[in-house]
Amino acid sequence: MAHEIEAIQDPGIPAHVHRKADNDPAAAKQAERQVAILFLLSALGTILFIVSYVAIPEDIFVFIPVMGNTNAHQLFLGLGLAFSLFFIGMGAIHWAKTLMPDEEVTVQRHEFRSADEDRDALVATAKEGAAAAGLGRRSLIKRSLGLSLGLVGLSPLLLLRDLGPLPGDSLSKTSWKAGTRLVTDPGDRPIKPEDLEVGAVAQVLPAMIPGQDHRALSDIGKDAVLLIRLRPEEFNLDAERLSWTHEGIIAFSKICSHMGCAVALYEQQTKHLLCPCHQSTFDVTRAAKVLFGPAARPLPQLALALDSEGYLVAKQSFSEPVGPSFWERSS
Repeated sequence: MAHEIEAIQDPGIPAHVHRKADNDPAAAKQAERQVAILFLLSALGTILFIVSYVAIPEDIFVFIPVMGNTNAHQLFLGLGLAFSLFFIGMGAIHWAKTLMPDEEVTVQRHEFRSADEDRDALVATAKEGAAAAGLGRRSLIKRSLGLSLGLVGLSPLLLLRDLGPLPGDSLSKTSWKAGTRLVTDPGDRPIKPEDLEVGAVAQVLPAMIPGQDHRALSDIGKDAVLLIRLRPEEFNLDAERLSWTHEGIIAFSKICSHMGCAVALYEQQTKHLLCPCHQSTFDVTRAAKVLFGPAARPLPQLALALDSEGYLVAKQSFSEPVGPSFWERSS
């Protein structure tokens, strides 16, 4: 026996329940003031964000229970932006729930097509919604919302300061200067010619100046140099480049001229340096000339000399910028 299936009746839209603010002008005014207060709190949060960004130094720490020592600059930046966005959201929600129209509207389904009538209906609905929101009548909300949105819009603009300062010529310069000693990396030990045997390779950095207790990673990324010792007769260099060597010791930037990777592989038999990233190959005997791969330029050579104590030093800085190409580079 087949079971009869009862049709589910459309319950329809329940009766509309008016809110207190719909019937009581005093309640509506109170809700308006509450919304304005929330928007003003958002504005204060944005002001806290701006003041924190400008006035609080980045090296000040404060103790916060559970969190421990926290950077005050970052803490108040976060709190200011959080308050700004939170109270804008709370104000908008409270406005919608207490003052904006909440009557249910039935809209019949229609075909998925655009027509002039639909566009006209959309414009009419938008105008009706704008009128129903009461911005024209509720000037306090309009002014406080404008202040809140205007200030929060300044937050991303303020962060544009962090795009600077411009690099200037920092990409073209390294820490190498005339007379700078070559020191081992790691170890920071000065190097004498007798410390290197023929065929040996060492990674070196410029010695730190007095009072300097650490190196910035950005400096290491430009200053790293490979020191290689060959027999003097193995070089195929012009007179100037040969004068940059010392007793068969030659120095090249370790930063690949293609994409800035570390040229870390040395083939002792072929006298070739190999970049492991994209296989650019450089001939040590011919001033790091490119033999293979995408690199467009030889590795910059560092001119060498000896100081009064017999340690290897730079005769001068690199004759060209190290690393890959950049817009301001002339070659």
